[in-house]
Amino acid sequence: MPNIVVIPNPAALRQYLETEVGASDYVTVDQQRIAQFADVTQDWQWIHTDVERAATESPFKATVAHGFLTLSLLSCFMNGIVDVRGARAIVISGVSSVRFISPVLAGSRLRGRAWLRDFVEAPDFVQATWRVTIECEHNRVPACVVQLDVRYYC
Repeated sequence: MPNIVVIPNPAALRQYLETEVGASDYVTVDQQRIAQFADVTQDWQWIHTDVERAATESPFKATVAHGFLTLSLLSCFMNGIVDVRGARAIVISGVSSVRFISPVLAGSRLRGRAWLRDFVEAPDFVQATWRVTIECEHNRVPACVVQLDVRYYC
């Protein structure tokens, strides 16, 4: 089990600039999770929901997770990597880049790996830009790479 890095306050994030902070635990993206996401988003495309058809017609020979399902796990991954204490509120202020690189097959296990790419202090908040790579267990190619902007309000 990875250790969550505890940061005593938002300003202390500065010491992690340009370094990998850590990796989260793995999360299983099973067919039930994919079906629930399809219901929430009303995206029932067969490549996500029809196991039998995907086995025969999909180039991946299995159902695949929605890209936005993979992306939606960012908060889960970040919460499993870093705990910034002393912030009144933590707000995702932007996602400036998203690249879906490889499909996430049903049953895959994903985790996030985060690097602090930029750090800006303002009077009421700290703005951190993270590069988060979403990795699929046993796959050398990441599922997704994201540039995530987070504000830690003081």
